[in-house]
Formats: sequence, C-alpha cells, structure tokens
Amino acid sequence: MSLTNREKMIAIISNGIAVFSLLQERGELPKNTTMYDFVLKIVPKDIKSELSIELIDEIFHYVTSSHSS
Repeated sequence: MSLTNREKMIAIISNGIAVFSLLQERGELPKNTTMYDFVLKIVPKDIKSELSIELIDEIFHYVTSSHSS
C-alpha cells in the first residue's frame, strides 16, 4: 500500500519541524529563518500542491502538544 500525497506531506512536514527544532537548538540556522521558510524549502515539487500554512500549523500544534503531555 502506497502513501497518499497528503500522507507524504504530513511526514515531510513533521520531519521538517523536528530538523528545524534541532538546528535552531544548535544555532545552525541562517538568521531570520522561520519554521515556515524551512518547511517550504524541503517539500518536493511534485507534492507541493498539498502544502498549506494551515497544515503546517496543525501538525506543529499536534507535535508540540503530544510532546508536552
């Protein structure tokens, strides 16, 4: 069973948030790089149509709330 493009996008965003957080913690991000900028740069072009700021926000909220409980 293959992942849908939406499922792939969710995995990419989740991974992007994790990598962004690690790089931010280490001080290894270029200045003024936002999480949104970072995620936008790592999404493959073939599934970019699935991307939205709302989806990034939803995944970020889910990931942060699940780690804090």
